[in-house]
Amino acid sequence: MLDNKEKIIDCLTSGGVIAYVTDTVWGLGCLPDNKEAVKKIYDIKKREAQKPLILMSNEVYSLLPYVKPVPKIGQKLIKKYFPGALTVVTYKSDLTPDYITSGMETVGIRVPDNEVFAQICSVIPNHVLATTSANLSHQPSAKTYEQALDNMSGLADMIIEDYGYCAKGLESTVVGVMNDELRIFRQGAIEVSI
Repeated sequence: MLDNKEKIIDCLTSGGVIAYVTDTVWGLGCLPDNKEAVKKIYDIKKREAQKPLILMSNEVYSLLPYVKPVPKIGQKLIKKYFPGALTVVTYKSDLTPDYITSGMETVGIRVPDNEVFAQICSVIPNHVLATTSANLSHQPSAKTYEQALDNMSGLADMIIEDYGYCAKGLESTVVGVMNDELRIFRQGAIEVSI
């Protein structure tokens, strides 16, 4: 389906920022080990420095090296809701740079349920993107390719079409699993139950 894989890889490995569809809303992302590219995302969005990015991939196994062993309650959530509209916030490992987490000890991880996003991740180095929504801070998230173009043209280095795999338009639910307790940070597309 993706007809521009080489271009996507070149863009990201040279420090670029891409916009892409997910199952929830449109995302804006870069390779997590590129500090300048992460800074570019903050600049594009005019995002407050204390708001962290999250890490997303097409499979949970690519994300696990970026976090400490996930508590059992978090493992249950991952088994039940990945891929899907759930972001799990847990303690980060040394592999996750502080410039992604705004210096916090935790990081959010997610596996979206979207074929275009999965294909992007499958071709890029380490299969992981540091990511946030494709909009300016305090503006509505992009829900369509057209809105992503409106929001990100001239800002993102690439805006990848959705090939008909549309975003549903409601942000992911964000759940913290530190130790063995759950905290809902944001109620989004799914109602979490264990």
